[in-house]
Amino acid sequence: MQIEEITVQQLHSKMENGSEPVIVDVREPHELKISSIPAISIPLAELVTRYEELYDYKNDEIVVICRSGSRSAQACFYLQNKGFGNVKNLRGGINEWAREIDTSLPTY
Repeated sequence: MQIEEITVQQLHSKMENGSEPVIVDVREPHELKISSIPAISIPLAELVTRYEELYDYKNDEIVVICRSGSRSAQACFYLQNKGFGNVKNLRGGINEWAREIDTSLPTY
């Protein structure tokens, strides 16, 4: 199964145009305190027990983010296997967002 990716520029454009996808952040709570954008927070380790919280968005575009794109790719794969059809991984994660879109956010 192929994991589709979205760039930070593409996500930013969607957010600016009002067609914002559902954003799910799979980082740990302490990471969210460092750098974050508005998102549903479900740490990757909790996804197997909490993915049903996303059922209302099963047919919506979901963009999964983490620090650099690795954990979010795992989460995308898991959600696809659970029947979520429009899941994308944010390439480069929050660190790429901080470098390219909102430079006021720290990278870590």
